[in-house]
Amino acid sequence: METCSCFVPVGKTPGRLFSLAPVLPILRSRKGRCPGSTGVAAGNRPGASGSKPGNGVATALQDLPGDRWTRTGAVLRDAPEVSEENKRISEEMWKEAEDSLEWRSVCSQVAAFASTSMGRDLCKVGGLPIGRDRGESQKLLDQTMAAVLLPRPLDFSGVDDISRIVTSAVSGKVLSIGELCAVERSLRAARGVYEQMMELSSIDGLSNRYSSLLLLFQNCSFLTDLAYRIEWCVDCNLSVVRDQASEKLQSIRADRRKNIENLEVLLKGISNRIFQGGGIDSPLITRRRSRMCIGIRASHKSLLPDGIILGVSSSGATYFMEPREIVELNNMEVRLSNSEKAEELAILSLLTSDIACFEREIMHLMDIILQVDLASARAAYARWMGSVCPVFCEGNDEVNSNEEPFLVNIEGFCHPLLLEPSAMNSSSPVLSGLPQSPSVIPVDIRVGHTTKVVVISGPNTGGKTATMKSLGLASLMAKAGMFLPAKGTPRLPWFDQVLADIGDHQSLEHNLSTFSGHISRLCKILQIASQKSLVLIDEIGNGTDPSEGVALATSILQHLLSCVSLAVVTTHYADLSLLRTQDIRFENAAMEFCIKTLQPTYRVLWGSIGNSNALSIAKAVGFDPKVLDRAQEWVEKLLPDKQRERQGLLYQSLSKERDLLEAEARKGESVLMEVKKVYHEIHSEAKDLDKREAALKAKESQMALQELKLVRSQVDAILLKFEKQLQDASPDQYNAILRKSEAAIAVIVEAHCSVGDSSEEDATAFSSSYAPIQVGDQVYVKRLGGKVATVVEAPGDDGSVLVQYGKISVRVKRSDLKVARTSEPAVPTPTPRAQQGQRPQRGRPGQEEVKEAAFGAAVQTSRNTVDLRGMRAEEASLHLAAAIAGCRSLGVLFVVHGVGTGAVKDAALRLLRNHPRVARFEADSPMNDGCTIAYIN
Repeated sequence: METCSCFVPVGKTPGRLFSLAPVLPILRSRKGRCPGSTGVAAGNRPGASGSKPGNGVATALQDLPGDRWTRTGAVLRDAPEVSEENKRISEEMWKEAEDSLEWRSVCSQVAAFASTSMGRDLCKVGGLPIGRDRGESQKLLDQTMAAVLLPRPLDFSGVDDISRIVTSAVSGKVLSIGELCAVERSLRAARGVYEQMMELSSIDGLSNRYSSLLLLFQNCSFLTDLAYRIEWCVDCNLSVVRDQASEKLQSIRADRRKNIENLEVLLKGISNRIFQGGGIDSPLITRRRSRMCIGIRASHKSLLPDGIILGVSSSGATYFMEPREIVELNNMEVRLSNSEKAEELAILSLLTSDIACFEREIMHLMDIILQVDLASARAAYARWMGSVCPVFCEGNDEVNSNEEPFLVNIEGFCHPLLLEPSAMNSSSPVLSGLPQSPSVIPVDIRVGHTTKVVVISGPNTGGKTATMKSLGLASLMAKAGMFLPAKGTPRLPWFDQVLADIGDHQSLEHNLSTFSGHISRLCKILQIASQKSLVLIDEIGNGTDPSEGVALATSILQHLLSCVSLAVVTTHYADLSLLRTQDIRFENAAMEFCIKTLQPTYRVLWGSIGNSNALSIAKAVGFDPKVLDRAQEWVEKLLPDKQRERQGLLYQSLSKERDLLEAEARKGESVLMEVKKVYHEIHSEAKDLDKREAALKAKESQMALQELKLVRSQVDAILLKFEKQLQDASPDQYNAILRKSEAAIAVIVEAHCSVGDSSEEDATAFSSSYAPIQVGDQVYVKRLGGKVATVVEAPGDDGSVLVQYGKISVRVKRSDLKVARTSEPAVPTPTPRAQQGQRPQRGRPGQEEVKEAAFGAAVQTSRNTVDLRGMRAEEASLHLAAAIAGCRSLGVLFVVHGVGTGAVKDAALRLLRNHPRVARFEADSPMNDGCTIAYIN
């Protein structure tokens, strides 16, 4: 056997070469991993050093007997303390439960969302991994949630199922170039999936959101060096081994190219000579028996004396001859070609050996990619179906008063196989809602914490079996990390086994009748059921004498009370529904049936007992009325009249109450819509009023500013004229000129006032802009929104004034200030007990009350009115205090507080009683309802 002088780059630096020992003998003798294989550099791993398979579901499942992707949901099969017989029965029952609950069909739906061939193949055979305990199922749910939160789908392009290729490499079969390229492409694609996850987790620090998926890559090797070696040695685009793969191959191919050039030169010369001699129509160089030769007519073969005939055309007219001159060169070409093939085979064998050495690492990496793909498929399936994440709850713990009162609480569950047509015909739904279809009726499943057995009764074709199967399928989906097509937050326990006896198990092959098959399965269920199992039994005790069937069913249900987590059975035996009266661990449920339409509604009435309604259904399908009449007579004989009447009245009462509640709900909804409509109208009108009020205020302010500007310009003109007259007048004329100017100013002020009170206010406001400002004066500050502040520092040389508003001190220009009132001697605050309408006492006790000055006429205008309606009490007090501070001396203030609850009025009167500037006030009266008149000092 030839040896291979193969070289590949160490690390990623081309040019650093090393030679290897013979390969093929080592590969043929190797049956497993390479002894002493150390894996790849730690720098190629996202987690800790070393190459250890993870504890993921797919990795754990590959250790099971049989095919690598075989998966079962029977937890008992892996328990060491369980007998082999029970393990076999558990495996058998799991497969039957899968078929009964149509688990493979649901997995096939998920297969459409898988991105890799591994994921699609696994889903199509119903192989979605199911958690072997609650922790594993929760991890699967967390992975699904992380995949749902991904902003964009992961790209799995390039990932192939290379398990068979790796198995072939381990068995000693030399891999082809295409197989090596598939391994290299899958390794690089797997690395790309991890890099996508890292890129998404680095955005805005969202690593915690995707931690459940990132943890899968912990202690994982991407075998970067192996992928690089394959790429260095093999050209996957051309499917050839590269010259640089080894020194020997490079030398052989160089010699071969040189030898072929010599061959072509000689053959072209000989071919042209024959062509010129008429031995052939055109120069023809070809290859026969791996040797280069020339085509020549049979009649002219003498042109090549001593030539070797390598072949003849089909017609016999052309000979393919090898000239004697090129025999040695052809021999060299054959030797070099064989050496090249041997060297290529040695290189492929070496790369195959490397893949066999890293079998565990490659299989572990592919398992991780498979888990990520399945999580992405479950997430896409959840978005497509509009599903929500379920929550596992403990089934055996005592319920607290603050906890959820239900052991199983699934609202609005829709069977996925029924949702598929409606989801196909609609746009992709989101997690907030289910695809709506009138043909799909959601099922509410609510089982209390104390319930162990649920007995579902009702008519045939009423949905009893479908409801029971929905619970079983929801349990399997939650265990497999799938979201449920339901509403809210579904809650259910984690069941270790789902044991189902559904359908007719009659078998001629095994000599089983309907009842025998039914009892045989019940026997197996009772044998392997555990405290965490879910048992589903359809038509328990059916197929035999009703009296014995009821007795057997009762005994089985009482036995299940103490040996399973939850059992759900369907029956037509009314006696089984009476078990609730003897043991509160039983619960009844009934499928609703509409007596008017003689059709089932497929709604579950929890806590109710349903009738089979066999006669009504037979009547609906067109049965002979005479036969039905005789059957009704037998029913009346077998069923006591009082019990039948009581059940009928109870059902009618419940139906009537339900109809009444539905009518009240519709009425309430109508009233709510009317209220919302009125609210929106009032809200719209209020916005319009606010806009109109703001517009009127703005217009009034603009007009007032224009009027004030006109008055100031006229007064400035009078003052300018006054100054000129003083310069030219004699001292005797000063008084006359002054009186004349004052009279002109008074005429201007009176002309721009609508009423007497307004004229005084305007004059005061006008004079306040020219009045000197002293420390302690109350002023309006424009920069503070017209708030009243106190002067704390006299005006400086630059004309600025320092004022204080609360805890804020600010320096403003003189032009931005307006004097509210000049400082006066301090006046003691009147006692809070001052009676309404009385003038407060001023000065020392014993002094005579100061004679009340004359106030202006009580004429209400927009300038002396403050409107407090619509305000809170505190806000109204602040507005009233500001209005009093800005009111002129001996003025009248109209306080409009309205009636309402009286809170604003009480706050206003309380402030008027205690304010030092309020001389007296007149409370509102029937003639002036909601308005108080205050007289300000």
